[in-house]
Amino acid sequence: MTSGWQPAGDAPLRIGLAGLGSMGRNHLRILSSRSDCTLAAVADPIPAALAAAVRSTGAQGFAEPLAMIAEADLDALVIAAPTTAHLPLALAAIERGTPVLVEKPLAADVADGERIVAAGRAAGVPIQVGHVERFNPAVLELGRLLEAGWLSKVYAITSRRAGPFPARIRDVGVTIDLATHDVDILSWVARERAVRVFAETARRLHADHEDLLFGLLHFPSSATGMLDVNWLTPAKRRQLVVVGEEGMFELDYLTQRLTFTKAPDVENPRLLGGFAPTFEGDVAELPVRNAEPLAAELEAFLSVVRSGGRPVVNAEDGLWAVAVANALLQSAAERQPIDLTELSERLPVR
Repeated sequence: MTSGWQPAGDAPLRIGLAGLGSMGRNHLRILSSRSDCTLAAVADPIPAALAAAVRSTGAQGFAEPLAMIAEADLDALVIAAPTTAHLPLALAAIERGTPVLVEKPLAADVADGERIVAAGRAAGVPIQVGHVERFNPAVLELGRLLEAGWLSKVYAITSRRAGPFPARIRDVGVTIDLATHDVDILSWVARERAVRVFAETARRLHADHEDLLFGLLHFPSSATGMLDVNWLTPAKRRQLVVVGEEGMFELDYLTQRLTFTKAPDVENPRLLGGFAPTFEGDVAELPVRNAEPLAAELEAFLSVVRSGGRPVVNAEDGLWAVAVANALLQSAAERQPIDLTELSERLPVR
């Protein structure tokens, strides 16, 4: 094992990309357009996808990503391969002292995730996990306003992540593939980890895994989180609502729109149609400068490669998201709440 990883400094970076599916092609587009690094190598087992990437970027092509890691002399690796391939690819890169950006989820289960975390820690090699919503400008502004005290107490956090069934996802269900985004964001918004979860799941279209999840998370502060995640909705929806003592934030991940509604005057409802009482707080649309979250995520990763430091979303963060997602699946299977106390003690924040 290569030991004593050191930041690359200002030298030109050679980047490798493993996986050229839909997310991998987005990484390809951004990395190949940067002037401060070279997309040196790409890997994918599908010949047509690999040939197209090599043709458009001039990168060296590999059908086998492990061969790319061994032969391409990389300064950093982006893993956008299927979830079940994350473990061997991450371990191979860490073994060579190569920093890794692993697309979320970090791994398919806790055991695999723990192996990645332990290997990175032992080698001192940075691992960033691709929870791209952390880099969404609307999410960053929401975090800034929460830190500034706009809500003195958070009561509830509700996340909806829904859309049509993606035929490309075969190895995991919607909980591991998508809900890990929301588990991470809810923990980040609450500034604490959940201590108990409960879930219901269903399988409607997927051949092997669940494609619908409703989950509840209970936090030490008494805040409650709710997840509505599915591959059954005909239109893509990505929304977050944070309710607290002074009002409510509503966020659309796709449009990057953020609003704040002040608590209304409940003594004077407005009547809809002359009979149905409703309450309307003062709604303010908050300024957000739109930007591509994935570009910001890659910028943050390359900054760590060059200068060192803790990744914005490190391997331990990614492991916690996987652990909670698996606890939600366990809850649905056992039809009972799952206490996370022991899990939290085993997987401390770093």
